[in-house]
Amino acid sequence: MSIIDQVKQDVHGAMRAGEKDRVAALRLLLSELQKAAKEGSDDELTVLRRERKRRLEAARAYCDGGREDLAAGEEAEAQLIGGYLPAELSDQELSEIVTRVVSETGAQSPKDMGNVMKQVMAHVDGRADGKRVSGLVRAALGG
Repeated sequence: MSIIDQVKQDVHGAMRAGEKDRVAALRLLLSELQKAAKEGSDDELTVLRRERKRRLEAARAYCDGGREDLAAGEEAEAQLIGGYLPAELSDQELSEIVTRVVSETGAQSPKDMGNVMKQVMAHVDGRADGKRVSGLVRAALGG
């Protein structure tokens, strides 16, 4: 079952349960997924990550502005979206991938970071944030 089909099914379930906030969040997510599919992008996970990131950024902005009530709603939506994403890699798994790629590429200095990052991100396949990966690659290359 595709993610779009799962979201549609969850919208119907939330409607039956009378969960108005969840229905609204799922409909917005479904709209973004359908728009991306219409534009020719078949990568549903990219859409999910983008939408989750938007919610987390909005929550931070609301917290900075003293609106914890709105921040909580955005965080709840981000968590809802995160439920459709694959599980994040643990620090140990990510570290092993970075170590393997560094040894395979023969990278030795921070100058090689771009090449290593490109290959690590391909192995990670979106299961880790770029900032986490960057920090580990930088540490592995002594930068």
